[in-house]
Amino acid sequence: MNTLKIGDKVPEFSAKDQDGNDINLSDYLGKKWIVFFYPAANTPTCTTEACNLRDHYGELQAEGYQLLGVSADSQKKQSNFKKKFELPFPLLADTEHEVINAFGVWGPKKFMGREFDGIHRKTFVMDEQGVVAKVIDKVKAKEHAAQILE
Repeated sequence: MNTLKIGDKVPEFSAKDQDGNDINLSDYLGKKWIVFFYPAANTPTCTTEACNLRDHYGELQAEGYQLLGVSADSQKKQSNFKKKFELPFPLLADTEHEVINAFGVWGPKKFMGREFDGIHRKTFVMDEQGVVAKVIDKVKAKEHAAQILE
């Protein structure tokens, strides 16, 4: 797993959001932006994390940030997740792992004694040039917005 680090430039990517719109790196150049990766929509911790970001979205916007959530879920699952929890930011349905691989967040995981490959819960904060300014490896779902803003 070759994860992007502070100072790395985000490689070009393209994926569909929950409504089937193409989202590309170029959509975010010139803006400060945040990409948060989560294992699966509608699961307890991922829901807590997304809702914390929703509840503090105004604060993130006040700091000039655009927000983008990414998992390998289908468009339909992402769309349902966005609607159910009234999430005000796009969710990428990265079923082809293009964005997941670009950021290097797919790899071996352990859960309840099992080992498997999956998405690592990580958040990246980029500057206006698409360069990684901050990486949050240990995401605290209940206080994620505070982690980003500190």
